[in-house]
Amino acid sequence: MKKYANNSPEALARILVLQMMCDGSFDPEEIDELEHLRVYEALDISRKGFIQVLHDYCNDLSDEADEAGNIRLIDRERIEALLDTVDEPKKRLQVAAIALDLAKSDNDFNDAELAVFRHMLHYWHLQLEDLQAAFAA
Repeated sequence: MKKYANNSPEALARILVLQMMCDGSFDPEEIDELEHLRVYEALDISRKGFIQVLHDYCNDLSDEADEAGNIRLIDRERIEALLDTVDEPKKRLQVAAIALDLAKSDNDFNDAELAVFRHMLHYWHLQLEDLQAAFAA
């Protein structure tokens, strides 16, 4: 997988890309939703920079395909490796909150998105109450 500096805008964006793609369906309108939610501004990344992270992630996934061309979109090792690239508590809260907003934005929080989101919270030792407390103000 492409390496980004820990806690960099690209590292944060890649976790959101993982969340957006884990259900095997990516809607280009999700890129517009990122703008609506002001995600680019929150992460300090441009729209073009985010799309580059998305492109790089897709290339990384295709490199992991088995001989039959199958790709495991939900892979514990990959997910945890990506989660390890964010170790600042405030950035973890920020990414988790954005991931929740993105998953809810299409009114279809499917099983794959929910599983990845729950794993993110568990792995980072966060609870929904932590997100609420951090962003309620």
